[in-house]
Amino acid sequence: MQFRNFKMIGYVVYGRGSFNQLDEIIKPHRKPARSEGGANAPMVFLVDHYFEGKPLASRIPLQGNDKLIFVDVTYEPKTTYVDSLANQLKEEFGTISGVIGIGGGSAMDLAKAVSLMMNNSGSSADYQGWDLVKNAGVYKVGIPTLSGTGAEVSRTTVLTGPTKKLGMNSDFTPFDQIVLDPELTADAPANQRFYTGMDCYIHCIESLTGTYLNEFSKSYGEKALQLCRDIYVHKNTWDAESDEKLMMASYAGGMSIAYSQVGVAHAVSYGLSYLLGTKHGIGNCIVFDKLEEYYPEGVKEFKWMVQKNNIEIPQNICANLTDDDFNKMIDVSLSLKPLWENALGKDWGKIITREKLRKLYEQL
Repeated sequence: MQFRNFKMIGYVVYGRGSFNQLDEIIKPHRKPARSEGGANAPMVFLVDHYFEGKPLASRIPLQGNDKLIFVDVTYEPKTTYVDSLANQLKEEFGTISGVIGIGGGSAMDLAKAVSLMMNNSGSSADYQGWDLVKNAGVYKVGIPTLSGTGAEVSRTTVLTGPTKKLGMNSDFTPFDQIVLDPELTADAPANQRFYTGMDCYIHCIESLTGTYLNEFSKSYGEKALQLCRDIYVHKNTWDAESDEKLMMASYAGGMSIAYSQVGVAHAVSYGLSYLLGTKHGIGNCIVFDKLEEYYPEGVKEFKWMVQKNNIEIPQNICANLTDDDFNKMIDVSLSLKPLWENALGKDWGKIITREKLRKLYEQL
């Protein structure tokens, strides 16, 4: 048996107010100028556009010719956007010291992808898949302001390309440093916080019921699931403790799938995202809501949490799609073989046919 030699995050700092240490943390990674008298290679901060004009932006420790870019994450990251940002930075600076991603999963995925593309040629679309990245990226830091996606710990950066939605999955992808400061998530919109929290919950259900399950992923998955239940099942109000628990659930949930895989909900929601631009968290919720056949206990609990927290799950989003539309989504979904194998076993192709997947999409 071949065991995976799993690449983890380099450094983790956790705690309220830990964002204030960012300047000190990144200082040793600032590169000197290439020529005498030139400016240092800058740190580039990719910040969710939600924070433009907000207090967090003024707390970013800019120095010298550092660059702050508010990134548009209205839709999930596209390979064209990654390439545009990386090419802009290469043209402006030649080389940079590092990339710091501040925001939700999309902002952090952008940071990982741009870091990689600073040191890899071609388009990020060339690296959508497993272990295709050739060179390590520049130094990269992830700072979540939403909890649940697990993007801060994963070895993937989920991107929508010209022909598919698929991550740059590689040992070069994980962040060198993450800063987990629960204070940064305190003012997240309730609906968005629920959707990303449920992304974490669904990670756990898919990991814990999958054929890839092992004691490594199980130990993290069980803890993340317990924390999700503490927040969404047992608590009646959101407070500072909820922020802390969800941040750690996100971390543990991301770790639980790092040495296993996700399953049906993610495989199907990738198709939605590719065709309709549905954001990851809400897309998983839309799909999971209809997956009683695959995760009966998890879906029952999910529906109860939706009701308890007064959340609306969009319905009938596939009502007006064409045959061509459905086929595009099915193609994207079926390309995610490890997800289907984790969910249904090695014979998954005999269980989930194109016809069955079409009927599932028609319910969404």
